[in-house]
Amino acid sequence: MKTTDQPIIVEQLFNKSVIEVWRAVTEQDKMVQWFFKDIPEFKAEVGFKVQFNVKAPSRDFLHHWTITEVIPQQKIVYNWKYKDFKGDSYVTFELFEIENQTKLVLTAKVLEDFDDSIIEFKRESGVAGWNYFIKDSLVTFLNN
Repeated sequence: MKTTDQPIIVEQLFNKSVIEVWRAVTEQDKMVQWFFKDIPEFKAEVGFKVQFNVKAPSRDFLHHWTITEVIPQQKIVYNWKYKDFKGDSYVTFELFEIENQTKLVLTAKVLEDFDDSIIEFKRESGVAGWNYFIKDSLVTFLNN
């Protein structure tokens, strides 16, 4: 993914309250059920940092997240990068209440180019990954 790429935006409407969706995207015990199973801890607090490894078939990706903005039950922003790989991004989860439902808008914006010779860093991989996490995994989690 490159800085010249349009941000990845994924929207999903849930038949759940804002509080339920907020908890799913900010509480570690829930995040490990739909997002990354290896998240060791998580706090929706500005300045909170966490790292965890995700093993792919070809290599390990040590995730580094720093929370840069939090508006409870509305918005959380992560700075998202990987150890030993160039590239930097922001990922934003925004929640909107719409007639007893909650709309989640995820935006992934690149700040520094990732090496797209690595398949996981290609834009198509990012689009597919975010669609899977939000439209499949999170939907399934919140419907159970």
